[in-house]
Amino acid sequence: MTPPTVEYRRDVPLDPVEVARVFDESGIRRPTDDLPRIARMFSAPSLQLSAWVGDELVGVSRSLTDYVWCCYLSDLAVSRKYQRRGIGRELVRRTQEILGTRVTLILLAAPEAMAYYDRIGFEPAANAFVKKRS
Repeated sequence: MTPPTVEYRRDVPLDPVEVARVFDESGIRRPTDDLPRIARMFSAPSLQLSAWVGDELVGVSRSLTDYVWCCYLSDLAVSRKYQRRGIGRELVRRTQEILGTRVTLILLAAPEAMAYYDRIGFEPAANAFVKKRS
């Protein structure tokens, strides 16, 4: 059986219900019971990529960037049934391709995702600081 074709789109409006579904299906922890907050999160990112199989949203990537110095990859999620097919890696690759080689890509990984980011070429940073939300 041929695997489904994945289409990648840049900066298309996304339905907050569908984004929340992908978050829930991916295992990423986000406030998916607060749809207005999800809508605001995706209303004005600097760079947003999405992965689609037919009409089904299967992956999202949301970044905040100045396009010249740094980019914070704030969300990367792929529905579980589509994980391990390279979709997350491709969303990161496309993000880097858009940014170019002079922009540092930064993210905060959930503890259970640390090994994944290491596998796809990210390096741990010992010089980061965080003030957590309340």
